[in-house]
Amino acid sequence: MTLAMRAAHPLPPASWPGAVDDLIATGAHVFPTLLDNQAAADLLARIKAQRAFDHSLFLTEAEFDADPQYRGVNPRPGRNLLEAFDADLAFVERAPQITQALTEVLGEGYQIMDRKVVCGVPARAVPSWLKARIEGAPVNNLGAYVKPEYRDVTYFYGIDFHQDIIDYKDRDADFLTLYIYLHPVTAADAPLFLLEGSHALGATTFPHALERTTPTTWRYADRVCAAIPVTQRVLTGPAGYAAMWHPFTLHGTQPDAADHERISLRYLIARKPGVKAGIDAVNAAINGPLRLETTRMDLAADGSAAIKGNVVRGA
Repeated sequence: MTLAMRAAHPLPPASWPGAVDDLIATGAHVFPTLLDNQAAADLLARIKAQRAFDHSLFLTEAEFDADPQYRGVNPRPGRNLLEAFDADLAFVERAPQITQALTEVLGEGYQIMDRKVVCGVPARAVPSWLKARIEGAPVNNLGAYVKPEYRDVTYFYGIDFHQDIIDYKDRDADFLTLYIYLHPVTAADAPLFLLEGSHALGATTFPHALERTTPTTWRYADRVCAAIPVTQRVLTGPAGYAAMWHPFTLHGTQPDAADHERISLRYLIARKPGVKAGIDAVNAAINGPLRLETTRMDLAADGSAAIKGNVVRGA
């Protein structure tokens, strides 16, 4: 999907300073003002009216084993729950703080690469047979185990620290991730764990070389010759909380420890080809590769997990 985001009378980029500076310094920008929390709550209610986010989402063990499919199980055009809620997304896509910051970083005419609902599934909803299979896996994307009719949402149960360039080999860092919480997210609700400054090493292959040094700091290495200290930031906040980050910024989540699902919106937004913008200054400050031919080494040929290990579980 490639759609231009529609701004309602956006102010000049200079009127909302700080996004480029934040991305250069930390690899992320947390918006200082919330989006419309009532609009977020209304959208959340409409999403939750579509289905129960519980054990009924999942295939049985026998159903999965009869035809295991690990690829093509995420939302896609024509199978994306947000396509039914286009009119409900103006509180994000036309919010002045969003349009101004994106224009500052990506320039005029920036485009949506992807937008979807992301659900952190609570422990009580994950079948016991599935928990046993995914224990210790670095990326617990549950799409393979979800009934086909519900694969219009991305479901996860903890994802290790990763870069969003992971899905885009041989692509330059010309896009950002925008993430919005639709309800209050506490430390128990699978909040995003973000490693500030980790973008500085450029694109590196997943799983990443990380060693915890203090409760809030890590040593991050590129497996070539460079290593830097990075600071862990846990993104918690109320409905309407929004943050965006560079595709090289490491982030992840622990399994949802609450008794309810965590439902959020995730956008990938790119600059228009040929446009010069703030992202050029961000990328110029990076001391590492801006693209990779191989972005991950954790999957078998069929797309299943080939390794164990999950650093963020101990964060």
